Amino acid sequence: MKIRENHSLKALNTFGLDAKARYFCTLHTLGGVRTLMTWQQEHPDLPVLFLGGGSNMLFVNDYPGLVVQVRLETLEVLGQDANYDYLRAGAGNNWHDFVRWTLEQGFAGLENLSLIPGTVGAAPMQNIGAYGVELKDHVYEVQALDWRTAELRDFSVDECCFAYRDSYFKSVEPDRWLIVAVVFRLPRQPQWKIDYAGVKEPLAGKDLNARMISDAIINIRQSKLPNPAEIGNAGSFFKNPLISLAQWATLQAQFPDMPGWMQADQVKTSAGWLIDQCGWKGKRDGDAGTYANHALVLVNHGNATGAELWQFAQSIIASVQDKFGITLEPEPRVL
Repeated sequence: MKIRENHSLKALNTFGLDAKARYFCTLHTLGGVRTLMTWQQEHPDLPVLFLGGGSNMLFVNDYPGLVVQVRLETLEVLGQDANYDYLRAGAGNNWHDFVRWTLEQGFAGLENLSLIPGTVGAAPMQNIGAYGVELKDHVYEVQALDWRTAELRDFSVDECCFAYRDSYFKSVEPDRWLIVAVVFRLPRQPQWKIDYAGVKEPLAGKDLNARMISDAIINIRQSKLPNPAEIGNAGSFFKNPLISLAQWATLQAQFPDMPGWMQADQVKTSAGWLIDQCGWKGKRDGDAGTYANHALVLVNHGNATGAELWQFAQSIIASVQDKFGITLEPEPRVL
């Protein structure tokens, strides 16, 4: 395994930021972990970052340690029982390519998660979700390697502590576990979820299947979200905030059009709507800005730095806080 120095990460993050890693290597097999752990023992003061597709990271500065690009790309059908099919996907697989592969094999369940950028291994980190489906709905277990001991462990769904854009691997012990594979449990008799606006209209009256729903989701995402190959972005930059029932009632009285969805004893509202109401859609400061078609998406128009994008995000956070009393939280990991 070759470890490079001062390696550019520009092609390895979807913002297209010209950050550098002090050290960099690519992990193709688990056999390389021993080499990496030996390297870290020789450099105990340097951090290690595992990188998938770079779609959920904002590099504000150069990375001062070792960046490991994870390229574990195995795919395996494990079997089935009366209700489910079981599949294992290596962490390095492109997420969308994996979803489309499941559809080609005749499986269903992940169609609503089509065209989400990133890799299979990054998906459990923040429990990706879209159009009424979250990753946790179809995970059987997550296989992860303890970076301290090289021990492999299988995490059940409960042990993953999945929450809204969160997980055990992201918030509890973010630098300890390297996700190497995910085992999925996909229903043999799926229940289609097409109630979202923009999804149900083109599918109305049709004899539904997973491929058809996936195609509809792809069309919607392509109409709303910019292609990272054309303009740097990480998809939705802010989480949809959860607020108390009391705060929701107060805000609805003042802003009757404010969207909201009940979540137990809280209400989830739209970060994109909040940002749009503050006048940020399509705004830019130099090469840092928001997408013209979706206020929730921060974009790099060419040569913005991570620090400039982060400062732009801070201005949006302050604006929404001032107008609505709601503090937005970023979805990407800010480094």
